Amino acid sequence: MARVHNFSAGPAALPTSVLAEIADEMMDYRGCGMSVLEMSHRSSMYQQIIDDAEATLRRLLNIPDNYRVLFLQGGATLQFAGIPMNLMRRGRAGYVVTGNFANKAYKEAAKYGEAVLLASSEDTNFDRIPNMADINARIAAEAAGDGLDYVYICQNNTIFGTMFHELPDCGDVPLVADVSSCFLSQPLDVERYGLIYAGAQKNAGAAGVTVVIVRDDLIADGPAFAQTPQYMDLKTQAAKGSMLNTPNTFGIYVCGKVFRWVEQTGGLAAMAERNWAKANLLYDLLENSELFHGTTQADSRSIANVTFRTGDAELDAAFVAGAAEHQIQNVKGHRLVGGMRASVYNAVTMEDVQALATYMKDFEAQQSLSPRSN
Repeated sequence: MARVHNFSAGPAALPTSVLAEIADEMMDYRGCGMSVLEMSHRSSMYQQIIDDAEATLRRLLNIPDNYRVLFLQGGATLQFAGIPMNLMRRGRAGYVVTGNFANKAYKEAAKYGEAVLLASSEDTNFDRIPNMADINARIAAEAAGDGLDYVYICQNNTIFGTMFHELPDCGDVPLVADVSSCFLSQPLDVERYGLIYAGAQKNAGAAGVTVVIVRDDLIADGPAFAQTPQYMDLKTQAAKGSMLNTPNTFGIYVCGKVFRWVEQTGGLAAMAERNWAKANLLYDLLENSELFHGTTQADSRSIANVTFRTGDAELDAAFVAGAAEHQIQNVKGHRLVGGMRASVYNAVTMEDVQALATYMKDFEAQQSLSPRSN
């Protein structure tokens, strides 16, 4: 069976060359007589795998030596609690709420201290990133007042199709960012952040690995709370090289393969050029369509998740069903918002996007020929 055009928001498409490499090594990894799935995480061979994954990621992102790279589990959901547990030393942190996952992080942080709402776009159903000048002014005021331990953003909002095109000016306050759905999609200046993290299942590998990149000084004194579970203690995890307990060995192996693929296909600048070309093909189509319309404001559009709808729930459902008949899968919007969503992550090809665009045009033409009765 031919592979489908997969626009899943995560777990998402993986590069076919990476899948082929994994398949080739599945029964016998480089002559060792066993699969990585069967390999001890304490073996020298596996240590080479995780070390290579980290080294490749450091090259891709130009990660400074004073940042730790961790390969953890638990997804973004665990980090919603793990971040305040490790960093909320004054008991106050600022949150910019731009979607469902940022809102979950904000509510979780409130269990451990004061979560200060710096800005939100909920009043317009998260169709935009709030005004940056307003965010910066609020950060400055809070920092000058009772202080902030960190400022938190979700840099790309998978469900609502928005992203930050400019980072907040946090001054001396560390910036913390969930970059799950834009990780490795474009260059990223690690030194602008105190901590970034990403679920691997969008652009970085298979589900089950969470990459955390954190500045040494933020975890040097251990977690902010004595009752922080050992697994969530970032200082301990860094000291143990992500091996406090058995890590997701196979998932990290897949991440390393994907990191290599990104590097070998031109790095992050080339990846950004390809990704914006894919996204803009769909955004341009939406701009010129009489049937479909995008759900995000133009200056907040995502590089990774293109969200749109017809305005008619039945017609949206017909579009999704028809897409499946054309081998176009996973374009149904998130259950919170409905409509459609095309996630054009790194491994989604321009040919995949062109197939979707052609289907969208054909679907619209059919509707104009067969208008629905009132």
